[in-house]
Order: sequence, then structure tokens, then C-alpha cells
Amino acid sequence: MILLRYVAPLDQVDAQMAAHVAWLEKGYDAGIFIVSGRRAPRTGGVILSRGHRQDVEALVAYDPFIISGVAEAEVIEFGANMAADRFAALLI
Repeated sequence: MILLRYVAPLDQVDAQMAAHVAWLEKGYDAGIFIVSGRRAPRTGGVILSRGHRQDVEALVAYDPFIISGVAEAEVIEFGANMAADRFAALLI
């Protein structure tokens, strides 16, 4: 899981949004990202991902939010061992 926390005003975050979404799309296309969205209240975002921590951290380093300095990221590794039936294939 990737937790993003904004460290700049939202207008600066929004200026990077199109590039961030393009980065997200690459992660989805590569099969790494599973789901993503904004935190509520809007203080950052959450991305559920697959892969080893070091690979996810390397990918996060290329997020335009991180490169531009508008957000900080924390990668939290966990091993999912239960899921609703429709998500069971993600446990592989």
C-alpha cells in the first residue's frame, strides 16, 4: 500500500495531477496498481499495489507528486491472506 500525504497547497498538487494520473495509468497497465483514490479529507491519496517493497518504492520515486515535492509517500508492505471471493485472485 502506498500512502501519499500532500505537503503543498492543493493548487500546487492540482498542477501535477495530469502527470500523476498518467503515472498511475502506467502502474495499472503494468499490473502493479490495483485500486487508488483520494483520502477524505483531501490530504493525500492511497494506492493499493502488488509487488515487492523495493520495487514499489522504486516506482514511487517516479511519481510526479514526489518528484515535484508536492507530496510525500510511505510504502507499507503487508501480506494479504484473506479477501472477499471476488478479490481472491489478488492473493496470488
